[in-house]
Amino acid sequence: MDSDLTFIGLFLQASFVVQLIMLLLLGVSVASWTFIFQRTRALSAAEKEMRQFEDKFWSGADLNKLYQELSARSGLRGMSSIFCSGFKEFVRLRKGNTAVEGIVDGTYRAMRVSMSRQVEELESRLPFLATAGSISPYIGLFGTVWGIMNAFIALGKVQQ
Repeated sequence: MDSDLTFIGLFLQASFVVQLIMLLLLGVSVASWTFIFQRTRALSAAEKEMRQFEDKFWSGADLNKLYQELSARSGLRGMSSIFCSGFKEFVRLRKGNTAVEGIVDGTYRAMRVSMSRQVEELESRLPFLATAGSISPYIGLFGTVWGIMNAFIALGKVQQ
């Protein structure tokens, strides 16, 4: 009887269903780690951009100049995007001679929409990670039970 107890040997000796489950878990694991590293980089970049924006915003510089500087850039993200959305709406409503309450409400609404988009971008792929984290143990348990059942069936066929 050939008993290769290496990982590859055990994998090759397993039934098709167990091999399929192990490959599925390996794929989900690789995808999860990829998403984890992507989210870590994205959150670190967002935090860095937030600190840079806060330094500029609280430096006491003219907000018109800050808005012009930021709006000249392409691909604004984070707090810079939220500020530009709010400031743009503020200027638009102010030129339209809107009441103060309308200006505040409109600016707030524009900033909330922009913030929602930024949060949605930062939270992308989190549902996959949550699903993979909650379902993977059950998939692994199914593979284990399947393997044990096959082992008992094989033991039952052995005659001594």
